[in-house]
Amino acid sequence: MTPRAADRARYDRATAHLDAPVAIVDLEAFDANADDLVRRAAGKPIRVASKSVRCRALLERVLARPGFAGLMSFTLAESVWLARAGFEDVLLAYPSADRASFAELTSDPKLAGAITVMVDDPAQLDLVDRARERDGLEVRVCLELDTSLQLLGGRVRVGARRSPLRSPAQLAELARSVARRPGFRLVGLMAYEGHVAGVGDAVAGSPLRSRAIRLMQAAARRELAARRAEVVRAVRAVVPDLEFVNGGGTGSVQHTAAEAAVTEIAAGSGLYVPRLFDNYTSFSGRPAALFAQPVVRRPGVGVVTVLGGGYPASGAPGVDRLPVPYLPEGLRYDPQEGAGEVQTPLLGSAADDLLIGDKVWFRHAKAGELCERFEELQLVEGDRVTATVPTYRGEGRTFL
Repeated sequence: MTPRAADRARYDRATAHLDAPVAIVDLEAFDANADDLVRRAAGKPIRVASKSVRCRALLERVLARPGFAGLMSFTLAESVWLARAGFEDVLLAYPSADRASFAELTSDPKLAGAITVMVDDPAQLDLVDRARERDGLEVRVCLELDTSLQLLGGRVRVGARRSPLRSPAQLAELARSVARRPGFRLVGLMAYEGHVAGVGDAVAGSPLRSRAIRLMQAAARRELAARRAEVVRAVRAVVPDLEFVNGGGTGSVQHTAAEAAVTEIAAGSGLYVPRLFDNYTSFSGRPAALFAQPVVRRPGVGVVTVLGGGYPASGAPGVDRLPVPYLPEGLRYDPQEGAGEVQTPLLGSAADDLLIGDKVWFRHAKAGELCERFEELQLVEGDRVTATVPTYRGEGRTFL
């Protein structure tokens, strides 16, 4: 029996009492992935990206482990909810225009002490001030640096379009703006290198493309390390007591941790290890989060149909955004239908061994987005479900 076949047998036994669709997290794999992130971080604390987990019980589990400290949230409403639930260090990774949540933040000392908001434009500070219902509470602020690699005088750009702030002078000027503005305190810098951390460099069947990606990422790491160090020096000249400099992502943990200017690493997807993290040369993880769909039809030889399964991931549309049939091994999509909203045909010789009611296990393309489809996660240890915990959705929270 192959290791994957053994996993399938375990998951089937663990969930035999549960009807599919069902989602699980293999705790042994989850914990092993956490250990690997800590190893690669080489002593620097890891701030957990909540959008990649979207389950409070699992956020609590990983934060209880050595090497992890703080959360990186994705909306201000989520930040407020997490802080009220007892999480004491929440960095909002994206600017917000949520006036109601800003009013809540600026009227509650507990929230103001726990949450750090993201800023890359003075107009975002204006939004906060207009929402204030009382004076006196300082809002903790983090500035974001644009990490994209720009070539040929900016005519070629590699990386996400995030912050407009690139140069040390730009960051220092906004730092001065925050420092002299009543009601705000600059505490951190963030720089997320998604074109390194979130792009695999070993694309199956594409050696030339893989080499091009590795060359691009090596150049991007060199350019960003030098620029990030200059930016940190410039901002610390304005705010010497800066609390943190955050960088990284699952795919670049060890590279970012090696930069002296960086004080903490952000990661989250590496806990679940979705399919988009299969194509890296720098690390490998164990798939920890999976979902199962039930076989409901057997249309012919070498074909089964499962219920639902069309759970595409965000990003530019493409085959790589689809979940991948994982267990049993050897199943693939019908190219004429793909992953359907209400039914999904699957092809391959493994189909002939599946019966009506059997489970087919899938891996999502991304990490936390799986939790938007399920209200519960079954936590599996060995061949047993040892706990059932709610996702954000299961707690009635859909923040985006």
